[in-house]
Amino acid sequence: MKTAFFSALISILSCGFAAGQAQYKVLYSFGTNPSDGAFAQMPLVSDRAGNLYGVTSQGGTEGGGVIFELSPGSNGTWDESVLYSFCFEYSACPSGGGPTGLAIDSSGNLYGTTQFGGNQNCQIVDQNLGCGVAFELSPPSGQGDNWSYSVLYTFCSIGEYCEDGGGPASTVTLDKGGNIYGTTNFGGASFEGGGGTVYELSHNSTGWAETILYSFCSNIQNGYCLDGAGPEWEVTFDKAGNLYGTTYGGGSTGAEAGGTLFKLAPTSGGWTESVLSTFQLPNKKTYSADAGPVSIDPADNLYTTTGQGGHFGSGAKFGYGTVKRLNGRGVVSTFFFDGTNGIGAYTGVLVDAKRGALWGTTTSGIDAYNGNAYMLDQSGHETVLYTFCQLPRCADGQYPGGLIEDVSGNLYGTTLYGGTYGLGVVFEITP
Repeated sequence: MKTAFFSALISILSCGFAAGQAQYKVLYSFGTNPSDGAFAQMPLVSDRAGNLYGVTSQGGTEGGGVIFELSPGSNGTWDESVLYSFCFEYSACPSGGGPTGLAIDSSGNLYGTTQFGGNQNCQIVDQNLGCGVAFELSPPSGQGDNWSYSVLYTFCSIGEYCEDGGGPASTVTLDKGGNIYGTTNFGGASFEGGGGTVYELSHNSTGWAETILYSFCSNIQNGYCLDGAGPEWEVTFDKAGNLYGTTYGGGSTGAEAGGTLFKLAPTSGGWTESVLSTFQLPNKKTYSADAGPVSIDPADNLYTTTGQGGHFGSGAKFGYGTVKRLNGRGVVSTFFFDGTNGIGAYTGVLVDAKRGALWGTTTSGIDAYNGNAYMLDQSGHETVLYTFCQLPRCADGQYPGGLIEDVSGNLYGTTLYGGTYGLGVVFEITP
């Protein structure tokens, strides 16, 4: 099983990768400065100068989260700057609150969404919390100027049931033309309340316009959404311009529906959705749920992770989680976490084609209750790079999010908790 899992990577790579002793370093602990943010778990982005950018879900001067920058200093330390603070009283936050991640363009502009705020009349769980916005944060135009924040689109602006989508739960994806693509967790035109959307924001002479590329729950049988429902992660482009992603629910009829891995293909008449794979509950042989974002290798194999499912060993009531690969023939290969090497791979994997490796994190494990960072090599062998919460009071971080990689092969990420003040950290791993 493990050999088959990475056979595609072996065929396109000529050199192997040997994992040595990984070096771990905390670059920044949130809570070091007043209002510097708290609880960061979404992946970072970086610019050409090596600065890191990210978001926290809480903290800042207004309590609704921040966009922050970490800049490397000459003495090996990193300096944090809060670029923007979001509002916490979501019902009165037209500019959004609760940021969900970032994307960066070649000019250093940052783009993202918030899950809350925006339209004050939009209700989530019977509360007027707003249904989120899409935003841009632009670098200063001159020395001493501040970063410039602007709302590009306010979700749930169309119809009583958010036909234009609501509640984006992840970051956005940019194409070469500067258009923005993303998902919303609910809304859309398929039925009352909606099963979520994939949308595009494009810039024109009057501003930004939204186009719904697909509304989930458009194929309903016996009350179940065969085409998927509730996307919670960003979409990913392949070389041909197709989009891929996952949904939290739907995919089959019955209570076993555990989500989908889907493809959106552009056509002359719009975008066509197809379900490439489904995640099932509660069958122990195929059970997998809480699918993460999709990654693509140079051979166009698709990868995602599941936070639950796989082997049902001792104490694994819901399974330990998996890494899945889908090749061009539709064949799914699976790596199973066994509990000792991690539990809960929610955030996808980072494909490193140069070194023939997949990098990822888990949030827990029998021997790693507070998460780990791992590597899967070409043969499907897993190496645990780092186990979090090794220092007193988890000063090294607790519950990591997704990873990014710099040109030197160093890995960077954030944790939701832990650190000197218990509010999370930004970390670096040198494999």
